[in-house]
Amino acid sequence: MKQIAIVGLGIIGGSFAKALANRLPGRYQVSAIDINQDTLDEAKKLGFIEKGETTNKSILQNADIVIIALYPNLVTEFVVTHQEDFKEGALIVETSGIKKSIMQELLPLIPEQVEFIFGHPMAGRESQGFAFADDRVFLHANYVITPSDKNKAASIEFFSQLLKDLGFGRITISSPKTHDLMIAYTSQLTHLIAAALINSDSTGQNTVEFIGDSFRELTRIAKMNEKLWSELMLNNREPLLEVIESFEKQLANLKQAILTNDKEALEQEFIHSTQKRLALESADQAHEFAKERGK
Repeated sequence: MKQIAIVGLGIIGGSFAKALANRLPGRYQVSAIDINQDTLDEAKKLGFIEKGETTNKSILQNADIVIIALYPNLVTEFVVTHQEDFKEGALIVETSGIKKSIMQELLPLIPEQVEFIFGHPMAGRESQGFAFADDRVFLHANYVITPSDKNKAASIEFFSQLLKDLGFGRITISSPKTHDLMIAYTSQLTHLIAAALINSDSTGQNTVEFIGDSFRELTRIAKMNEKLWSELMLNNREPLLEVIESFEKQLANLKQAILTNDKEALEQEFIHSTQKRLALESADQAHEFAKERGK
């Protein structure tokens, strides 16, 4: 039986552990490495892992697949520290939310006896820690793989199938540059907007009495892991600043229409936003339809 080692049992690593146990029971022997012994004990008690350690050499030496689910700034340190501990022929999966900078750092350091697949599960929760990990966050979620020239096509195909078996929907192959720009827009900018919106409450009133669904939906992700998101954004500064500037221009257009009492201009902005949102929904529905037909 092949062995999988998960490094870091937070939201992503913990969700991988739960997905492997719930969706592929008996296919893999799953172990975990985490700095928190209580987390390891809980995961083992609940049957999501068979073995857990805070010191990790033996687990890595026996793992056919290693899923690294650490903060970006910890990934390189972990790999450098354990270069000699990976099993020969192992597939190492890196899952952080930025790709270009981490690939530039890691590619020269990768041991010849292993293969790294860089990627990003487009899933997660606002809360942090193993207790909030849930394999259901992977259901129909997107996963972006950013191959390097060291990857074998067979390895990408194998890992893509594993992701589908764990519940992921669309598997996208991307360059690291494109990934970082798109994630700056679809993920990092949205978190910044949510934070700015909720922090801009200067009314001095009891806001909660006036909240509706729109405010709840827009600010849901304002409750975020501040250490992780600060790392992700600062490690992706240039693409993020680019999309922030684009957003500021759009907000300025809306503000100008209101300042000048230009109802027609405001309506045109809303028509445009509605059309773009409908196009996104249509593309997503087409993907789901094609996926169903392919079953």
